[in-house]
Amino acid sequence: MKIQFDELTYQADAINAVLGVFEGQQIRKSEFTIMDQDIQGKLFGEKGIGNKIDISESKLLQNVQQIQIKQGIPIAQSIPSPFPQFNIEMETGTGKTFVYLKSILEMNRKYGFTKFIIVVPSVAIKEGVMKTLQMTKDYFKTQMQGIVYNPFMYNSSDLDKVKGFAINETVEIMVINIQAFNSEDNIFNRSDRDSLYGVSPKEYISETNPIVVIDEPQSVDNTENAKAAIAALNPSLVFRFSATHKEEGYPLLYKLGPVEAYQNKLVKQIEVAGVKRTIDGNEAHFRLLGIKATKTSITASVEVFEKTKTGIVKKIISLKKNDDLVRKTKLTAYGKIGYVRDISAENGNEYIEFSGEPSIIYLSQAHFADLEVKRGQIRKTIEEHLNKELKLNSLGIKVLSLFFIDNVANYRKYDEEGKPFLGDYGRIFEEEYKDLLKSSKYKNLRDSHIPVEDVHNGYFSIDKKGKFKDGGEKDASAFQIIMKDKEDLLTMYDEEKGKTKTAHKLRFIFSHSALKEGWDNPNVFQICTLIDSKDELTKRQKIGRGLRIAVNQNGQRVHGFEVNTLTVMANESYEEFASDLQHEYEKDGIVFGVFTNETFSSLVLEVDELTGYQKPLGHEYSKKLVEYLTEQKYIDSKGKGTVALAKAIKDQVFELPEEFTILSPNITERVIAAIELKFNTERVEIKDHAKKETVRLNKEALSGPFIELWKRIKYKTTYSIHFDSEKFIKDAADKLRDELLVRIQKLEYERRQLKIEEAGIEEKTTVKTSFSTVQREYTKVPDILTELQQDTKLTRKTLIAILKQSGTLHDFKRNPQMYMLEAARIINAAKRLAMVDGVKYEKLETEEVYDQSLFNQEEIESYEDSIVKVSDNRSPYDYVIVDSNIERAFAESCEQDPNVKFYIKLPADFKIKTPLGNYNPDWALSVEEEGKEKLYFIVETKGSTAAEDLRKTELEKIRCGEKHFAAINTGITFKRAVELEQVY
Repeated sequence: MKIQFDELTYQADAINAVLGVFEGQQIRKSEFTIMDQDIQGKLFGEKGIGNKIDISESKLLQNVQQIQIKQGIPIAQSIPSPFPQFNIEMETGTGKTFVYLKSILEMNRKYGFTKFIIVVPSVAIKEGVMKTLQMTKDYFKTQMQGIVYNPFMYNSSDLDKVKGFAINETVEIMVINIQAFNSEDNIFNRSDRDSLYGVSPKEYISETNPIVVIDEPQSVDNTENAKAAIAALNPSLVFRFSATHKEEGYPLLYKLGPVEAYQNKLVKQIEVAGVKRTIDGNEAHFRLLGIKATKTSITASVEVFEKTKTGIVKKIISLKKNDDLVRKTKLTAYGKIGYVRDISAENGNEYIEFSGEPSIIYLSQAHFADLEVKRGQIRKTIEEHLNKELKLNSLGIKVLSLFFIDNVANYRKYDEEGKPFLGDYGRIFEEEYKDLLKSSKYKNLRDSHIPVEDVHNGYFSIDKKGKFKDGGEKDASAFQIIMKDKEDLLTMYDEEKGKTKTAHKLRFIFSHSALKEGWDNPNVFQICTLIDSKDELTKRQKIGRGLRIAVNQNGQRVHGFEVNTLTVMANESYEEFASDLQHEYEKDGIVFGVFTNETFSSLVLEVDELTGYQKPLGHEYSKKLVEYLTEQKYIDSKGKGTVALAKAIKDQVFELPEEFTILSPNITERVIAAIELKFNTERVEIKDHAKKETVRLNKEALSGPFIELWKRIKYKTTYSIHFDSEKFIKDAADKLRDELLVRIQKLEYERRQLKIEEAGIEEKTTVKTSFSTVQREYTKVPDILTELQQDTKLTRKTLIAILKQSGTLHDFKRNPQMYMLEAARIINAAKRLAMVDGVKYEKLETEEVYDQSLFNQEEIESYEDSIVKVSDNRSPYDYVIVDSNIERAFAESCEQDPNVKFYIKLPADFKIKTPLGNYNPDWALSVEEEGKEKLYFIVETKGSTAAEDLRKTELEKIRCGEKHFAAINTGITFKRAVELEQVY
């Protein structure tokens, strides 16, 4: 399979922006015209043939400004010296290498330039450029009318190619990494080479006035030495291609940033998934956060798991010398760590020493079982991969997954004889892959029959004995391998054809973390980071390896987010991934929703009818406009749009002062259009003060029907509980048998979709769930009866009877803490049910009542969307405040029904005591149907009247409430209802 290249519209725009710089340069004649085509664009010197550019600086600036106006980019005020340099911004994965290679050939075809140098920051990118040159050879051959060009990689042992670069008349393209010529010791800079007759390679190059392309300039000319090395090439112009331009001062010709790339679906959309351990308390978690020393004491702030009444939680506590962790956390898992022997507050050497294992934990160090999380990451990556294969294999798309690790031994090890065997990650991968394939869901996958050992492999540096090793940027072996197999990795395995390669079977790639850049395979759909030490890969580098649009078996791009979704499996819970990624973008110079003095400089005021040149607003007026917006509080001190700006645009009251409107009649509309690109008004919630209402007490309503209804509901009760022990033990055992679900280990999995907008990065949770991996049993377990006795307040005899009758004790060793937590919860629930079943309410003999002062709050503020207007004095206030749409509908029905004589939304302080806590009913009603006897109701309005739809505690409290009103015996009927028609 060969990747097909079709010039996309945005790529053509970028190429035209590069060519537009030379507007006014004499255009080269046709290939079929003899005349002066051989000398056009060429400069003949003593040592070689160079580029000849005949454009004045003023004309160059005019060209650049017209390009920028067309792109909507802030206009340049000057051209850099001593030689012109221009930035082209293209997001990773959008084909910038293709763009600058074709730009080079177009510069030759149109203007006759022949000498080009591509400077890259690393071996990886150099290999990538050479691979792209190889892959595009056939495409350029058909597209560029047979232009002959000679691309080569600089090699210090083959300097004749450098001489050829200088003296040949063909198009010469040299690819060189910055390290080769930014130091005086390098051969490139020396003049004592006999093969070049005492002339240094740099001298040959400098006379050609090369057009230089810098790939990733933020990593190339980021030092003074590197800048000097570029200048020594004597370039005629420099084009700087990157997704992250960090250095200011170079005019921007074209901008395709992350926002534009995402919004136009030119790259994959991004999902970020994280795996973390659930807190089950079977393993001790401990992280030392800080140590504080005073004259009298030393205390340590630590993060631990702690058992509470509601479960096991992660908590920060203080420790001092001799503190026992089991006693502090109430968890037996900390018994192996023991007590605090000593605390060191020495600067740079802060630690806690324990009596057990681990004996010492240093500042910011964590101790907990981590391999289960890695297993969860690997399993979820495989699962996401297989799910995408179900969807994409039929489209001819091969799915690849990439695992980043920082230690080769975690994936592959070698025995004493040098024979390889799997490390932890390799072993876990094979176990989880085989386990997932057991699912009937994946039985029809086309590659499910391939042995597991053939579907994964590592791409690492290799030592002299052929063993994988931990290699760095300077070790080219890993990159050469991964580049060579790039297209083979995209080819599906086809056993019937008989001609297959190992790479065709490969779908899961383990690679060293040093693979930061230079290799972007379009069909990487999952990236999983399995890094134990400090993660040197930035989030942008992670997503950059898989942003390219996928290709099918014909090598054609397949567009659309329904196909192109990249799942990044993070090595942490990435709840803050979006904000961190945005911070990285901003650190790289990409701003979201920020107005600068240059923001409006390229707005077009008018077009010259004769020349076609567009006149922009310019820097002076752009700055004045930003100052005006700031004065009006439309922009804050950080350059961000404000709520006032959002409201002004939303209400169509945004205006500009006359000094701007006289420049162009429609300048206001253009400014608003520019603002809306940077500021999404729909994301700002604006409360309308005009819709605020004051709800007032209607004292006239507190008579007649109110008094009559209040007399029915005002009485208080007391309750007692009658408990049948034998029945309770049986019910609790049955409940435990039916409901107890114990898993050995739960991992939490969360996947979030990122939307990259002009105003910033938004995130949306698409999946949040728990899952299990391996099964195991604990040999050391806590005292179950003591733990349950503390949590349930039942006797040991009762607990033994419940546990034995339930037949669930075999689950205890699988996950002791979860068993005890779940058993305590279920037994306590059974206890509550037994209490509610046995509860008996009695009206207080003293006839103690709820005080009518519950309605003494005379004014309450609320908004229109939370109130219903009361008519005919039928409720204590002139409005009823509702908490939900169900309550709103019920109140409106009461207003519309003439049979409802009075209704009360019972105040929060109208509380009925129950064994489970206080209960507050919703409504009290008096109803008279067709002139008959009045009926009185207590109504509980819920989304459903079915018992199975209500929370258990909520249902049990309602049952207690029902018994309370039956006990006061005042003719009240208790109802559960969704709407009024269900009441009577």
